[in-house]
Amino acid sequence: MTTNRDVYNAAVDLVDGNLERGRADRTAFVDPSRSLSFGELAAATRRMVGLLRAAGVRREERVAMLMQDTVDFPVVFWGCLRAGVVPVALNTLLGAEQYAYILDDCRAHALFIQAPLLEGLREVLDRRPHLQEVFVVGGDAGPYHDFGRRLSGAEALDGPPDTERDEPGFWLYSSGSTGSPKGVLHRQGSLRDTADTYGREVLGIEAEDVVFSAAKLFFAYGLGNGMTFPLSVGATTVLHPGRPTPEAVFEVLSKHAPTLFFGVPTLYSAMLAAGAGESGRTSPRLRRCVSAGEALPREIGLQWRERVGVDILDGVGSTEMLHIFLSNRPEDVEPGTSGRAVPGYDLRLVDESGVEVEEESVGELLVRGQSSALGYWNLR
Repeated sequence: MTTNRDVYNAAVDLVDGNLERGRADRTAFVDPSRSLSFGELAAATRRMVGLLRAAGVRREERVAMLMQDTVDFPVVFWGCLRAGVVPVALNTLLGAEQYAYILDDCRAHALFIQAPLLEGLREVLDRRPHLQEVFVVGGDAGPYHDFGRRLSGAEALDGPPDTERDEPGFWLYSSGSTGSPKGVLHRQGSLRDTADTYGREVLGIEAEDVVFSAAKLFFAYGLGNGMTFPLSVGATTVLHPGRPTPEAVFEVLSKHAPTLFFGVPTLYSAMLAAGAGESGRTSPRLRRCVSAGEALPREIGLQWRERVGVDILDGVGSTEMLHIFLSNRPEDVEPGTSGRAVPGYDLRLVDESGVEVEEESVGELLVRGQSSALGYWNLR
């Protein structure tokens, strides 16, 4: 009996692919204290496989990530994917009760948590029925495992050879604006799907780009900006673990001179008010800016173009679709609009009866594309 199985692993594709293209020594990620080459990233993700197996984490089990944007984030995330383990990236700005709910809901076997985020959560962690192992990243581990020590001593292993493109690869949690946060299940192959559609066809990311996303990696938007797209072409990502205040963003832009910058409308507005475009408050190499999360006001787009000299590509995306599916184009930016469908996505604007509405009418936007989530965890 034969089966038509689509064997695929996102880490083998997007991480190891850079080694096959001769980029092992090039910088993949840099944070305020460390950097990681593509070769070092690939080696660290193999040690992550060994760490997970030694900790008793089995294939398809969930591992929660409560981590800031440092070079450890891609190591854990892509190491889990390589192992066939499902990483669940969590918002770092939630409260203890919300973390308790999510950890119970996803039944995480292990948690990787940044040391500064541990304060006030020990009682929560110790009372979770499914949580077996806690690894503390970048600081005093106390009664838990020291991630850096355990990773450095772990055996480097390959993941299972038969992960598939359509099997659950990772989870993200919705904001919970319409009730409790919902676990959104995404396929291993969805990461490549967004790189081949928005990343290549709209953003036009290249190997020589330096990327900085103010939107954090635990967001679907930030995940594509700061990991998937750069890895897909061998570009470098600058990571900032702190809050993306205008001053903090200006410092990154000035120090690292990124070519691609990703923000949200409120940040662009705040940066303009704080002097964006003035000396030391921009990147001399900036060639493209992107906005998502909410509609970008027309006046903000126009002011940014005038003062910074670069258009903002405004787009619409969602956690469920993983990234932007409706966007302006570099050669066709109309401030105050969201552009047109990203190649690979079908969009329809319909009324309450499912009938398409005419232009300029209000309706519900229906979206279809390969990066669509498999569904919500334990919800129909």
